[in-house]
Amino acid sequence: MDLDLFIAERRPAWERLQTLVRRHRRLTGEEIDELVDLYQRVGTDLSVLRSTGHDPTLAGWLSGLVARARAVITGAHAGSWRDFTRFFTRVFPATLYRLRWWWLAVTAVNLAVAFGVGVWIATTPEAQTAMGTPEEIRAYVEHDFANYYVEHPGASFAALVWTNNAWVAAQSIIFGAFLCLPAVYVLLLNSLNLGMAGGLMAAHGKTDIFFGLILPHGLLELTAVFIAGAVGIRIGWTFLAPGPRPRVQAVGEETRAAMGVALGLVVVLFVSGLIEGFVTGWVHITWLRIGIGVAAEACFLLYVFTLGRRAAQEGETGDIADAPQTVAVAG
Repeated sequence: MDLDLFIAERRPAWERLQTLVRRHRRLTGEEIDELVDLYQRVGTDLSVLRSTGHDPTLAGWLSGLVARARAVITGAHAGSWRDFTRFFTRVFPATLYRLRWWWLAVTAVNLAVAFGVGVWIATTPEAQTAMGTPEEIRAYVEHDFANYYVEHPGASFAALVWTNNAWVAAQSIIFGAFLCLPAVYVLLLNSLNLGMAGGLMAAHGKTDIFFGLILPHGLLELTAVFIAGAVGIRIGWTFLAPGPRPRVQAVGEETRAAMGVALGLVVVLFVSGLIEGFVTGWVHITWLRIGIGVAAEACFLLYVFTLGRRAAQEGETGDIADAPQTVAVAG
């Protein structure tokens, strides 16, 4: 085959297909028919070109063009507000509802650990002494704990805690794939820190300040972290005990669902970050700031156990819908 002649004859069709792909949102009915026809013809051209083994650069360009044309025709990559809405009204809440017993159990265990550590610290002078000098402890309970929430401007502080909490949540999910243990470690470390802070404050008669500053943002924040940890542990457990599904399939399904949870938790942690940055240290009426935190947590749980329950009962699993088994590169 004369490759130069073949390219010269077929290039106008390739360039026309490229033009139609670029203008796909403004195509007429006739142009859409032309696009489909050209997609099939250029796919054939790509097969011919690949069979010759010449000009891999051109073959790569044509492969990309065919893939973009296929996406236009099938709508495989056409983002829309419908997809966005479906994710937050069905996929995300349904996944959380399906995994509810996992994250509820993780929440119960971690709160029990935090409470136990807090009681031990509050009632054990030796444990308090090990945490710092008397001057350091006095500065922490009298000033540092409360000042933490007001020492930075609200916007920058909200961004800081959002980034930090998102990183903790991401670690919990990612580490869960390593047979659960690293995710358990991250969660326990977080609960130990919470318990030690609470115990130290309680030992010095500052329990009201501790809960008054932790609850507004902590209810939603900790729920998100516990969910992330539970999802990570679920991935690791699925690898160990996949059940009736093949191990690769089971882990793949849970991992794809976990990716959706991670995206949804970014929004949840953004809300908790806003509360921590603009409410916790700046609203001076204790019942009001705690009420804001309780309302945020209640709204989240209502969201999961209404929209999530309904979507889960209708068969939503959180896995990628209509995931292709193969990707055509030549029509």
